[in-house]
Amino acid sequence: MKCGTLALVLGMTLPMTVPATGQPGNTLAPEEIAQGWVLLWDGVTTFGWESAARVDWKTTDGTLSMPAGSYTWLRHKTPLGDFVLKVDFRMMTYEADSGIFIRAAKDGDPSRTGYQVNINNMNEEWATGSLVFRHKADPSIGKVSADTWHTYEITADGDHIMAFLDGRKTVDVRDTASRFGYIGLQFVKGDEIEFRNVKLRPLGLEPLFNGKDLSGWERIDRPNVQAPPEWSVREGAIHVEKGPGQLETASIYSNFVLQLDVRANSTDASRHPNSGVFWRGDRGAFWSGYESQIRNEFKDGDRSQPVDFGTGGIYNRQSARRVVSNDNEFFTKTIVAFGRHMATWVNGLQVTCFEDDRSEGPNARLQARLAPGPISLQAHDPTTNLDFRNIRVAALPEK
Repeated sequence: MKCGTLALVLGMTLPMTVPATGQPGNTLAPEEIAQGWVLLWDGVTTFGWESAARVDWKTTDGTLSMPAGSYTWLRHKTPLGDFVLKVDFRMMTYEADSGIFIRAAKDGDPSRTGYQVNINNMNEEWATGSLVFRHKADPSIGKVSADTWHTYEITADGDHIMAFLDGRKTVDVRDTASRFGYIGLQFVKGDEIEFRNVKLRPLGLEPLFNGKDLSGWERIDRPNVQAPPEWSVREGAIHVEKGPGQLETASIYSNFVLQLDVRANSTDASRHPNSGVFWRGDRGAFWSGYESQIRNEFKDGDRSQPVDFGTGGIYNRQSARRVVSNDNEFFTKTIVAFGRHMATWVNGLQVTCFEDDRSEGPNARLQARLAPGPISLQAHDPTTNLDFRNIRVAALPEK
């Protein structure tokens, strides 16, 4: 099942395009992609988000906004724990009331189940930059201007929470109230508020590959294969040719954030190497578990028409909404799995948002598998030729 977009809820069809350079931001620079940043909002659609109440959020000219009215909040469907979050906002009037939620629960008041970094010139107790109900902002920060773009940078790293407004620190505290949850954008009352450049970098990822050898990985070959895969380390990357087969981690994971760089090496423009990343399979079992596809092929020159689920697609479950990556170029893939929810980004653009609503069982091909398993790299066939590098993971809580 696809995570709902507000475009569908509102009965509108919004184009699924890569964020355009003509828009005010909503893009990632190459160095940001290399650092692991992802766009939570693509600048065009509301893919991957859901509204907790009203559905009249709108996207216009690269901004996400809410007109005046009653309380609501827009929640990203992928929960996270440790991260750096950047958000630009603009209050259309001085009296606008809003905030950024982090680590919030789906149910209940998100400013109490998680943290609310406030946007409010009129609240003397919980001024802009405060963590509402928890920690007051430095009063020297002062008010924020209306009809002017401002930037929040919020870090949640374990029990350490920091917020910066336009580069000035508003809070720097230790707090254990919430360690994991959802990110959201709030609207309370008054006039319109706009957001853009909603981007995030996961923290706490540890390397799964040392860049030198295959320590920590186990090779699994399909029996009776004439050309088994050849795994090696070249120039700091895991290189594989031929197949079929797989290389799996010695450790197992259930809920996690995984990031890695991949290059599919093609010598023929008509051939696109096929591979994938597996998780929650059985140890030593061939190609079991969920798979995030690697195949940079699309139909009729249209990147929104992937072939065979497309790079970032969850194989046999949900196609990538766009093929972002190209053969013979390293791209960065981000995979988040938490319970039945799974999401993938390619070069920082979210391409899948999937909820597995099947009955729970041990086989991810037939059921929703929640049990842990190794993370595996696939060698698909005798034409396989790929490189994997900068493989890193952070385990997420079980609940």
